[in-house]
Amino acid sequence: MKFATLASASLGALCASSVVAAIDPLTIKGSKWFNSKTGEQFYFKGVAYQPRTGLKSNNPDPLADTVGCKRDVAVFKDLGINSIRVYDVDYTNSHDECMKLLEDAGIYVLLDMPSPQYSINRAEPHWDHDTMSHWQAKVDAFAKYPNLVAWIAGNEVANDVETTPSAAFVKAAIRDMKAYLKTKDLTTPVGYADNDDPKIRMNLINFFNCGDEGSRADFYGINTYRWCGDKTDFKTSGYEDITKNMTSYTIPSLLTEYGCNLVRPRTFSEVKSLYGTDMGSTFSGGIMYEFTEEDNEYGIVKVSFGDSKVEKNSDYDNFKKALAGVKPQGVKMDSYKASGKDSVCPASSSVWHVKSDVLPPTPSQARCQCMIDSLGCTFKNDKLSTAEGKLVGEVVGNICGATSCDEISVDTAKG
Repeated sequence: MKFATLASASLGALCASSVVAAIDPLTIKGSKWFNSKTGEQFYFKGVAYQPRTGLKSNNPDPLADTVGCKRDVAVFKDLGINSIRVYDVDYTNSHDECMKLLEDAGIYVLLDMPSPQYSINRAEPHWDHDTMSHWQAKVDAFAKYPNLVAWIAGNEVANDVETTPSAAFVKAAIRDMKAYLKTKDLTTPVGYADNDDPKIRMNLINFFNCGDEGSRADFYGINTYRWCGDKTDFKTSGYEDITKNMTSYTIPSLLTEYGCNLVRPRTFSEVKSLYGTDMGSTFSGGIMYEFTEEDNEYGIVKVSFGDSKVEKNSDYDNFKKALAGVKPQGVKMDSYKASGKDSVCPASSSVWHVKSDVLPPTPSQARCQCMIDSLGCTFKNDKLSTAEGKLVGEVVGNICGATSCDEISVDTAKG
């Protein structure tokens, strides 16, 4: 379903629960988000939330750490945010308590579909049945939560010219996940977050909002760290250019990561522009990176998994003050008229290695099995070891060096 053409579309999985939600559903109309009950334009005032300190396994899931959730939701309320972005969870865990705490606090959740094991590899992209099934299971696990407001199907997957072919696979994933959501009577939007690379930025922006409506992104995110310190402003930071790029965009856009840490202390002076007259009519707010202090030193609090203690730093107070100082003046949903045309697909070129009107097919277990059954020689195991995979790669490389392997090769520039 194409959100940009809807007068309104309830987001989330409200129909999956008979309990009255403590949080208002959001609606997308044109390039903006709205509170469907009040009709007020909605702006994300969020933080990236992926605590890693004290993790006792390789499977991070902050929404299953009930001690951490109780600790942090109280801080979220003090901070004045209304949303969090979570990158990785284990869908087999129970998230009921954490999601309810967040819902009661008025906190919406944007959740990334990929996980480290099940994601689209930018260097060797593929979209397969195992990855799709994993994402579908995650959707099923979170469908019941009314504050699950959006899915992100890829984060900085294509991050330079050489990795642009991966964008075709991400868009195929968006197509298939939107179709899956539709079969479940869910209208949760699916979007993409880019890395603000100057060489491929506009191609990505146009690519994810062009072509068949079933494969377009429902919203577009930009991860940017251009604005560094108080000596930078709307113009010199490049934020003005970012805003100009999105002015006529027909789907919502937001900053899915922001908050340069090269200048200390971080004063978050960009917040005034993001929610003010500079950007407020174009962007739907943003997600500050990030909540917890980790090895990369972007955090505003120190916490540890399973521990109720929290230590705020000076950046916390600065961010809280910055958010408290802005009151975005949006439009009312009834008076807003969506306008503009969907983007034109970028042509294949030296800096864009994608034939934009052709996407990889939907993964099919039946077709794969049919192909396997037709072979006279196959592997005993479905999964190959690293050594076996390397050997297969060498053998295939030798064969394809001597003859054409076009039938089993991928060239997104040719479609």
